Amino acid sequence: MVIGSWLESPFGRFADVMVESADGHRTLLAPSEEIAEFVSATYTFDSTEIGPVSVDHVAGAFSVAAPGLVLAGRLGGPAPFDRLLRLVPGRLATAPAWLRVVDPVASRLIPGVRTYGSAGNGRREYYGVQRSRRIILVDGTFRGVDLDGLAPLDPPVRFGFSSAPKTPQMVSVTTTIDLPAR
Repeated sequence: MVIGSWLESPFGRFADVMVESADGHRTLLAPSEEIAEFVSATYTFDSTEIGPVSVDHVAGAFSVAAPGLVLAGRLGGPAPFDRLLRLVPGRLATAPAWLRVVDPVASRLIPGVRTYGSAGNGRREYYGVQRSRRIILVDGTFRGVDLDGLAPLDPPVRFGFSSAPKTPQMVSVTTTIDLPAR
């Protein structure tokens, strides 16, 4: 599961959730058709559900509500590589040129994770992570089924060119999407 809390976007502030079930079915939970269309043009899904999506952060905890999903979690300390991430100045950490350069290193240090790649439909995407914290507890249900706590992400998710770290984490990431020229 990948939970997005977009603080800035062409659509304003919004949240979405990408879920890949054990059988490989990929579902997007989005707050509107317009956002679902944009996200689906960037990532790959088998189905989409539209409805209210909210993500709340409060002092070391978070909660998520979306169609069929209720989740609460607790954050721990820095995740592996957090200290290294914080050494890179913010403007550099999110610069597409930098992210192209560090992509081979990032993908070796954190298998399955990429900082730059083709997002489909002629789009290029860049992930500039500046902070990463461990998720130490999660409780919730999806479509009435208990999520059964935390587990390593294996196999990697298949929404786009990059997966997420194997250990559950909350990251502060700037996503840049270059759209093709019209």
